[in-house]
Amino acid sequence: MGHLDHAAFGWLTPVLSYAMACIGAALGLRCTVRALGATGRSRRNWLITAASAIGTGIWTMHFVAMLGFAVSGTDIRYDVLLTVLSLLVAMVFVGAGVFAVGYGKDRTRALLTGGLATGLGVAGMHYLGMAALRLHGQVHYDPVLVTLSVVIAVAAATAALWAGLNIKSPVAVAIACLVMGAAVSSMHYTGMVAVSVDVAPSGADLPGATAMQFIFPLAVGLGSYLFITAAFVALSPTARERAEYASAEQLAPAP
Repeated sequence: MGHLDHAAFGWLTPVLSYAMACIGAALGLRCTVRALGATGRSRRNWLITAASAIGTGIWTMHFVAMLGFAVSGTDIRYDVLLTVLSLLVAMVFVGAGVFAVGYGKDRTRALLTGGLATGLGVAGMHYLGMAALRLHGQVHYDPVLVTLSVVIAVAAATAALWAGLNIKSPVAVAIACLVMGAAVSSMHYTGMVAVSVDVAPSGADLPGATAMQFIFPLAVGLGSYLFITAAFVALSPTARERAEYASAEQLAPAP
């Protein structure tokens, strides 16, 4: 059995992956709150942005963490198609979750549905990303820990959506995003602890791309997208600010 190293670069990849999870959660929840204060096409666009932010954040978190994953006795490659598919799965499931919250009439039912869909999206992205792993040997999973990781994902997603809908204080929101980032990271590393590898040494070339050839450039690109989107959201006026601006215009004396 090969020795698994989940932090081949020390604390660098766990810390960076946690930061990406927090940024994605903060941005996605902020967009969801903006959506609830909007109507029509604007609400739809905010929800799409929320889904892309959360999906991108959790995907980037996963694969930044995977940059530090190594198995003794074998090289590691990643199937490009499955890796890209894992990103799409994350966005689609998270999109279903935030749209359930954004358009649901019954707040409790919408929250539970949205949390379930988003959590399954997080877990589905993780295990589809793991299915993209190519190495000399067989990968096995502990079913109990896999189940626990899925439960953590669903619980974390539900709690995060609840916080986004009910907590208004900036400090409380920041704490909620840090907790959400910690929960997503916990789900990831719980899923990774479930992994064991029976290495079968071989000199044959592995199919797929290395993490630095494919994962790293894509993660950098998606991370840049998160920062640019965060700047856009920060500069966009809220519904309250727009209302105050319109009110001020109406009260302003005519020239």
